[in-house]
Amino acid sequence: MTRRIVSIGLAAVAALALAACAGTGGAGGGPGAAGGAGAGAGGGAQSYGAGGSGSIQGQGMGGAQQNPLEQRTIYFAFDSSAIEAKYRPIIAAHAANLVAHPNESVTLEGNTDERGSAEYNLALGERRAEAVKQMMLVQGVAPAQIRTISFGKERPVCTAHDEACWKLNRRVDIVYSKQ
Repeated sequence: MTRRIVSIGLAAVAALALAACAGTGGAGGGPGAAGGAGAGAGGGAQSYGAGGSGSIQGQGMGGAQQNPLEQRTIYFAFDSSAIEAKYRPIIAAHAANLVAHPNESVTLEGNTDERGSAEYNLALGERRAEAVKQMMLVQGVAPAQIRTISFGKERPVCTAHDEACWKLNRRVDIVYSKQ
């Protein structure tokens, strides 16, 4: 019990520290808020609807500092489900938010680029979503607050056939909804 409280506390402190360092970046809002990244100079993915359960806010691969809760896309290397260190604070912030708001839940939507078979990409998308889920569970999020789904290569945010596009499609989108 004490270990869990310490873990939650550390995640909350990390999220607050990151939030304090981040600029407001324009239209704010908590989970489910629209706005955020567009296809500006930093080159980001466009947002798209998610079946009425929330919205996906695709984020570019770089750019200005912002509130970690506004970043809802975790990107992956080719053929990998390993979470890069730069995305861990974002996942920690979402985990702390879910712990603080037990009436909220997320769907982790795993995606891949177009290369590989449909079956392989569905499995890879699921491994990516499960990797993010496991990181959230370790930080105290209740299993009932997390759902995973894999779309494989079926929901690209970019359709060009080059590495720049493929990088944007290798992702997990964090989609909020009320329970």
